[in-house]
Amino acid sequence: MEARSLLVVIVVGCCACWGCRAQIPIPARMDGFVYGGKPPPAWGETVVVEAFLDPVCPDSRDAWPALKKVVDHYSNRVSVVAHLFPLPYHSYAFIACQSIHAVNKLNPSFVYPLLEKFFKDQEGYYNRPTYGKSRATVVDEITKNLVAPIIGETNLAAYKAGFNDSQSDMATRISFKNGCARGVTGTPYFFVNGIPINDSGSPLEYKYWISILDPLVGKM
Repeated sequence: MEARSLLVVIVVGCCACWGCRAQIPIPARMDGFVYGGKPPPAWGETVVVEAFLDPVCPDSRDAWPALKKVVDHYSNRVSVVAHLFPLPYHSYAFIACQSIHAVNKLNPSFVYPLLEKFFKDQEGYYNRPTYGKSRATVVDEITKNLVAPIIGETNLAAYKAGFNDSQSDMATRISFKNGCARGVTGTPYFFVNGIPINDSGSPLEYKYWISILDPLVGKM
C-alpha cells in the first residue's frame, strides 16, 4: 500500500508540474481594448495604464470614471487599455465578458458602450438576482436589455452567432488566463507601463492617478 501510495503521489506531482508548464494560448493580437478609439499604443510613445476589470464587479464600476478622466486630462500622452477579467465568484461574469468580445467582432466601437451599460445595470445580473434563473434566461436578458440597445436590433443575429461560436469563448478564456499569468487576483487591478500598482483591488481616485502619472508624463 505504501509503494502504491508513493506512486500515486509521484504521478500527481508530475501532472501538476506539466500543467504549470503548459503554454498559455497566444492570441493573434494583444489582449485588451484601448479606450477612446485609439490604435494600440506603440512601445514608448505613451504612458500605458492597463486595467483588469470585471463588468459585474462593483469596484470595477466605481474605478472606471476616474480612468476616463485620466484619458481626458492627458489626451494622447496616456493610453488606457481594459482587459476583461471575469471573477469566478460573480455568477455571470464570464457571460458578460464573452458578450463584450462578441460585440467587438461586430464593431470595436461597441465595446466601451456595452462595458458601461454593464456597469450601470450590473446589480441585476450577478449573484442573488440570478440564483433562480437558468443560464439561457440570463443570456437572453443580457442580450435584450444590455446588448440590443447598444448594437441595434439589426445586428442581433450576427451578435448571437458570434456569442455562440468558439472564438468569443476562447477570447474570454485568454483574457482571464492573461490576468492569471500576470498575478491578477481581483478587480480592478492596475498596471502602469507594465508595473503593478500596489493599491490595486479597489477603486483609485482621480487625484491618486494624477500623482502617479504626472511624473511619468513629464519625463516623456
